[in-house]
Amino acid sequence: MLRSVKSLEGFEIGATDGTVGKVKDFYFDDRAWVVRYLVVDTSAWLGGRKVLVSPYSIGQPGWDAAVLPAKITKEQIKNSPGIDSDEPVSRRYETSYLGYYGYPYYWGGAGLWGEGYYPGTIWGGVDPQYFDGYQGYLQAPAADDGDPHLRSCNAVKGYHLIASDGEIGHVQGFLLDDRTWSVRYLIVNTSNWWVGHQVLVSPEWIQKVSWADHQVTVSLDREAIQRAPVYTEGMAFDRNAELDLYKHYGRKAYWRGERAVDAA
Repeated sequence: MLRSVKSLEGFEIGATDGTVGKVKDFYFDDRAWVVRYLVVDTSAWLGGRKVLVSPYSIGQPGWDAAVLPAKITKEQIKNSPGIDSDEPVSRRYETSYLGYYGYPYYWGGAGLWGEGYYPGTIWGGVDPQYFDGYQGYLQAPAADDGDPHLRSCNAVKGYHLIASDGEIGHVQGFLLDDRTWSVRYLIVNTSNWWVGHQVLVSPEWIQKVSWADHQVTVSLDREAIQRAPVYTEGMAFDRNAELDLYKHYGRKAYWRGERAVDAA
C-alpha cells in the first residue's frame, strides 16, 4: 500500500523491548529511489542522539497506534554506529552499520534490495515473490563507487519541478510503498504556476536532479501535469488510481505483467 512520508513522520519505533524514539526523516537512494534508512530521534531516551533504523528490521506497521515495530533491541540501537546528521552517510559507514546488524548489502544484484533479505523478511511470513513482482523501473545500485547517493526526504521538499517547457511547481512530499520502501511518487504542488493543486509524478520520469539548484527536471510537459489526476493528502491511492495516472501520461506501468495504455 502507498503511504505518504508525512503520514509516517512522528511514528514511534517499537523495539522488541520498548519504544526507542520517533521517526523524523528518511534517507533514500537517489538512483533507485528506495528508502534505505529511517532517521529516528531518541531524545526521550538517549538524550537527543539520532540513530538510523533499516527497513530490513521493520515489521507490519501498527497504523492505528502510529508504531513501526523493529526486530532489534534497545541495547542494539544504543550501541549501533553513530551518525553525524550534518554529514552525508558514507558507504564506509553503511558497511559498518549493516555489518553490525548482520544485514546484507543492498547494492549490487538484480532487485530493489540487491540479493538476499528484503524489508520485513527477518520477521518471517514475507513472500519473496512479492518483491519479484515489484522490481519496478529502477534496480539496486551497483557497487561501483564509494558514494551511497543517500538523500534526505525533508531536504528535497521544496525543490522546484521543471517540466519540458518550464517550471510547474515544487516537491511537496513523497508516496512510499510500505512493503518495498520504494519512493513511488513525488507529490507536486502546482500552485506556484497557477491556482493549482497537488499531482503525482513518478521518479521514473525524472530526467535529472540538480542538487545544487534544488531542481527536479521531468520528461513531461506542463499541460500534461496540469491535467493529471488530482492528489489529496490522505486519499486512498490504490492500483486502479495508479493505472489511471499511467494511462493519463501514456506510460508503461512499473508493476510486472501490466501496461498502461496510451493517453487519450
